[in-house]
Amino acid sequence: MKKTKFIALAIVASFAFNANAQIESPQPSPLGEVEQKIGLTDIEIEYSRPGKKGREIFGKLVPYGKIWRTGANASTKIEVSDDIKINGKELKEGKYALYAIPGETEWTIIFHNNLKHWGVGEYKEEEDALRITAKPTKSGTTVETLTFQFGNFTSTGGKLMLMWDNTIVAMDIETNAMEKVEAQINKTLVEGPSASSYAKGAEFYMENGKDLEQALAWMDKAIEKRADAFWYIHGKAKILAKLGKKKEAIAAANKSIEVAKASKNGDYGYVAKNEEFIKSLK
Repeated sequence: MKKTKFIALAIVASFAFNANAQIESPQPSPLGEVEQKIGLTDIEIEYSRPGKKGREIFGKLVPYGKIWRTGANASTKIEVSDDIKINGKELKEGKYALYAIPGETEWTIIFHNNLKHWGVGEYKEEEDALRITAKPTKSGTTVETLTFQFGNFTSTGGKLMLMWDNTIVAMDIETNAMEKVEAQINKTLVEGPSASSYAKGAEFYMENGKDLEQALAWMDKAIEKRADAFWYIHGKAKILAKLGKKKEAIAAANKSIEVAKASKNGDYGYVAKNEEFIKSLK
């Protein structure tokens, strides 16, 4: 009886194992991913990579004049971390499904807002973010597996190339790297640190007993950049008090009260805070 029960349990366990076991096999069109920084913009492409496998691709397997998901299994996805221009047209920062309509002499490349479509059956043109055209060229070698590749880099741009079989479709990418670098140069080298940066440095020095004269100089820089920042003026009053300059500290606190009262957004309690601070010095 015990032996029969043991056999029954073994059969049940075997069925349970078979029900939960999964067989993993290689994908005929494996998932690929390519990431590239162009200028200061990050671009990432996720796609399934079908193989040629002796077939004629464009005009046969992938017909001319019909929309294609630029890969297998699901629509290809492209994500850009900043606004760019592609073949001279503006593409906003974001993630898009990438479709194409191949042609013998011209391709239409489509950046599509709807990321949920598996194929092209539910595709709607009104959901497109951008369409551009590109010229296909013939390569001297055969590319067995669909490949997206970046190249021809400059300081601000480069090319995105779709390659498969003996066809290459290249697209010019231009980023706003030049404007970004110029803005950084202007902010860092011309304008210098922000008012907030000066104030934070001053407060750190004051609170940690470091060079108070330097803290005062930095807080003056902050006030110079933000004359309406009554909280910075209050901070200056506190530094002056720590330096033993009570008369100057009281004058700064009174100035903070004056600016706080003139603020259209309220004084955030700084009028009372300054009045209490002045009392503590008298």
